[in-house]
Amino acid sequence: MDAREKILDAAAELLARASAADVSTRAVCEAAGVGAPMLYRLFGDKAGLLAAVVDRGFEQYLASKRAALPSADPVADLRRGWDNHMRFALEHPNHYRLMYSPELTTPPAAAKEAHALLHGVLERCAAAGLLTVPPEAATRVVMAANVGAALSMLTRPEQYPDIRFAARLRDSVIDSLTRPADAEADAGEPHGTGRGGAVPAAAATLAARLRAEPPQRLTTVEAALLQQWLETLADPGEPTD
Repeated sequence: MDAREKILDAAAELLARASAADVSTRAVCEAAGVGAPMLYRLFGDKAGLLAAVVDRGFEQYLASKRAALPSADPVADLRRGWDNHMRFALEHPNHYRLMYSPELTTPPAAAKEAHALLHGVLERCAAAGLLTVPPEAATRVVMAANVGAALSMLTRPEQYPDIRFAARLRDSVIDSLTRPADAEADAGEPHGTGRGGAVPAAAATLAARLRAEPPQRLTTVEAALLQQWLETLADPGEPTD
């Protein structure tokens, strides 16, 4: 085993046993049997080491998400993704808290990839006509709610003793961003589209489908302009007086 793996193994073991989501570089060096210069040469600083530990800890979780086959129901996939996120957080509390710690100045690659994988699911929801806001906006809402729920349960367990809290929040958030698959067949306003009726949902759907299959008859500039118009229609913002 090379020095990098020894250091990561030692840091991960210390982190798993720590009472807080943090470890000292001195303790890591002692456990790994290496000197501080070696640690800093490989990872730059403590933040770099902790970011590498987080990425390594999240690798199995992200690998399972990468390998997951999409179902015919992207909204169901979205709910399953939320539940898997919560399960990982509760089973690996220190890795999870460290990933989202404001003191971690080197952003873990895992956080960026998790965001991208969620965005991919929401793109599928939009392309299926099930999303009522642009995918990027929905990604921010779902990720913020999912992370917030997990951190709340980890850091304030006495206030969130019921695991069903996460499922209730999941359903509330996802229902506010999506509509039933048969909504287009309804004569009235689709469920969940909110202010603006069916236009935002239709715009978000068309934008996603054009991103998946760029129109060949449009120039790059025309396609970009069309995307801009559709994104504006999909997210009309607050009404003005």
